[in-house]
Amino acid sequence: MTLLLTDNEVAERLDGLTAVAAMRAALLAAYSGRLVAPPRASAALRGGRLVTAAGQLADEWYGFRSYDTFGRPEAEQLVVLHEAGSGRIRAIAVGEEIGSRGSGALGAVAVDTLARPDAATVGVLGAGRQAWAQIWATASVRPLREVTVHCRTPAVRDAFAARVRAELGVPAHAVTSAAAAVRDRDVVVLATDSPTPVVDPADLAPGTHVNVVGFKQQGRAEFGPDLLDLAEVLVTDSVEQAMDYRPPMLAAVAPYADRLRHLGALLTGEQPGRTAADQVTLFCSVGLAGAEVFLLDRLARVEALSA
Repeated sequence: MTLLLTDNEVAERLDGLTAVAAMRAALLAAYSGRLVAPPRASAALRGGRLVTAAGQLADEWYGFRSYDTFGRPEAEQLVVLHEAGSGRIRAIAVGEEIGSRGSGALGAVAVDTLARPDAATVGVLGAGRQAWAQIWATASVRPLREVTVHCRTPAVRDAFAARVRAELGVPAHAVTSAAAAVRDRDVVVLATDSPTPVVDPADLAPGTHVNVVGFKQQGRAEFGPDLLDLAEVLVTDSVEQAMDYRPPMLAAVAPYADRLRHLGALLTGEQPGRTAADQVTLFCSVGLAGAEVFLLDRLARVEALSA
């Protein structure tokens, strides 16, 4: 029987360590070529686009994630997992949790790989689902001592800080400016819907690791080239996807493209990551195709074992 998971069920059954382990495995599989992860495909519709990200893991499974860009508040995403041999649909997830938690776990792999070993403070700009997933997953790879958060709406940032305290047991504070949120933080997360820069790199302390989750294209980006200039290490979860953006992704054009590395290459040790405590490192999350299907496969395996 096909396993069907809702957002609530994904949230209940998926812990941070499991998600991070799955995304680390997905990155390694993509880098080695076992995970086929082509750039997203989209169909232009009236008022928006329907986007599909497909993936295939060797002879084990294939599947896809689909979502739209209409911006409707109750819109849902779909993740479908097929068995490779039979084509049978083994599992379906409906909603946004598996996508956002997969993205959060990819970000946590980047933190675990690039942030200083003693990193314990996080500043986050944005207080939506993606911002929460980044903190949720990061808390499983670092013993967080404090989280500071800023977004435009006071009530929303207050609620975010309260959720971090209640669900993660981490001291968290809402602050009134972006500078206050990121200053002297070991890790900074940009997870806004802003089309213009929200952070001044001058506010970042030496040695900060930054995860960028929101807009990152020329003419529409939550950070500017000055952040890329500051970062000594630039990584992404899919170089192929990064190079496929239209308009181009900021980190995928000269003079930055030659420095952009696949996170999987750092995991294998084929390329260096942080080499000094005072380096600023930057992870540009673009959405590894097949990552959500990879995560759904892990959940389906756990469900089968517990049945």
